[in-house]
Amino acid sequence: MTSSSAGRLILAATPMGQYGDASPRLRQALADADIVAAEDTRRAKALAAGLDVTIGGRLISYYDQVEAARTPALVEAIAGGADVLVVTDAGMPSVSDPGFKLVAACAQAGLPVTCLPGPSAVTTALAVSGLPSERFCFDGFAPRKPGARTAWLTTLATEPRTVVFFESPHRLADTLSAAVSVLGADRRAVVCRELTKTYEEIRRGTLGELAGWAADGVRGEITVVVAPADAVDADPADLVDQVEALVAQGDRLKDACGQVATEAGVSRRELYEAVLAARG
Repeated sequence: MTSSSAGRLILAATPMGQYGDASPRLRQALADADIVAAEDTRRAKALAAGLDVTIGGRLISYYDQVEAARTPALVEAIAGGADVLVVTDAGMPSVSDPGFKLVAACAQAGLPVTCLPGPSAVTTALAVSGLPSERFCFDGFAPRKPGARTAWLTTLATEPRTVVFFESPHRLADTLSAAVSVLGADRRAVVCRELTKTYEEIRRGTLGELAGWAADGVRGEITVVVAPADAVDADPADLVDQVEALVAQGDRLKDACGQVATEAGVSRRELYEAVLAARG
C-alpha cells in the first residue's frame, strides 16, 4: 500500500548531444527534486548549466558500481516523502543504464514511479534506419567475448524482428565481422554514430559492406540496427502437432488450423488437409 506521504521516483531522459532536446519538465525536475541521482555528477552539473538551471536538491552519484549499494537509501528517502530524480549521461535511465534496480525496488515497495519521456538512442536509431520498425527488439550491448558473441548472433539468424543493439567503437569491427560469418554478408544493417550530435553519421548497407567500412576504425557512440531475417516458408506438415495441441485443449479443428496458419503464414486449407492426412 502506497503511503500518502511518500515522494516519488522520477526517471528523466536526457539529451544525447543537443541541450535543445531537453524537455521543460526535465528543467523543472532538476530544479525541484529533493535528490538528483546521476550516473556522472559532473555531466549532470554540465547539463544543468547548459539548460541554465540550478540543481535545487542534493546531488549524488548513481552509476553501475554503486547502484545496488545506494538503492535502499534512495527507496527509504522516497518512502519518507522525497522526490528522487534519476538521470544518466544520455538517453533513458534503466535502458542499458543505471535505474532498473531502483525502479524494481520502488515497485516492490509500492512507491510511485514516473518518467519524463525524451531522447532514446534505441528508438532514434530505429526511426532513421529505414529498416522495418513495426516490430523490433533491443538487445542492449553486444557480448564482449567472442564465444558469447557468436552464440548471441546465432539467435539472431532467424529473428523475425528488427534488432537494435549498442556496441563500443573499439569492438564494432569485430562484431560486424562476426555478424558476417553468422548472419551472412548480405543481411541489411545500419550503423548510427554520434546520434543527434554535430558529427552524426548514419551508415546503411549490408553487413559485409559495413564490416569493411568499420575495419579502419570508428569513433563515437554507436547504435546498430540489423534487419529481420528473411521469412522461411513453413511446411504445413510440420505444423500438425501444433494444431493437434490446440484441439486437445478444446479448440475446433478449423479454428486451430486458422490460428496456427495465420501465425506461420501458410494456407489454412493446406494445413487443414495436412492434419486430416496425418490422422489417416
